[in-house]
Amino acid sequence: MRIARFSVREGSPAAGSVSFGVVEGDPSKPDSLVLHALAGHPFGAPQPTGESYRFQDVRLLAPMLPSKIVAVGRNYAAHAAELGNQVPDVPLTFFKPSTSVIGPTEAIAYPPFSSDVQHEAELAVVIGRMCREVPVDRVPEVVFGYTCANDVTARDVQQREGQWARAKGFDTACPLGPWIETDLDPSDLAVTCTVNGELRQAGRTSLMVRPVAELIAHISEAMTLLPGDVILTGTPAGVGPIGVGDEVAVTIEGIGTLANKVISRD
Repeated sequence: MRIARFSVREGSPAAGSVSFGVVEGDPSKPDSLVLHALAGHPFGAPQPTGESYRFQDVRLLAPMLPSKIVAVGRNYAAHAAELGNQVPDVPLTFFKPSTSVIGPTEAIAYPPFSSDVQHEAELAVVIGRMCREVPVDRVPEVVFGYTCANDVTARDVQQREGQWARAKGFDTACPLGPWIETDLDPSDLAVTCTVNGELRQAGRTSLMVRPVAELIAHISEAMTLLPGDVILTGTPAGVGPIGVGDEVAVTIEGIGTLANKVISRD
């Protein structure tokens, strides 16, 4: 099941309203897609409202507004190596604030304090229930689904400051979308990133140093995860710069494509 979060465009009695919905149709044919609205949040047993919308009549939003985003660095050996880093002995985790989240129709605003902003295509895990100290074999019970993410990074700031809060936490630094796929095996999915149609990253989740279940077990050992929280699982090799005017697209097999343009931050 594909779960999207959307607002209704002008011209409808429901214009401006924000809802979750089930996406039906072939994602390769956007004109065929229909969104069936859900009442309230999608966790548990989603309840349809009976209202449906054509895809062209809605605007996709970030599929979730998490209380926290816990990201994992250097979880692909080739990516660690391309930046001159070693694979850490334990997962290297950091936070991106909820204010960094944008959806598939929003723009990445280039921060004025950086001159080297880079893309990082990632598989994102959406948590479906409150949990803590989750054993590896029970991780599937707490996962709601998966979506595409771009861990946008001000690389020069990251290297200069050491701490990653500003480098990876600035406004618009966490595009998510286009929707959440709830029925997916994350063990071996193709992850790619293009910039203006040019392939930059091409990897597979099977190349993760630590798979999804191990990451969630490790993170939940330290903190309670809430429904809607997002885990970013690391990026394959091939990260590189993006600039104002570029269009960055993250595609993950079985989910879809998250595309965002880069603009100057006024």
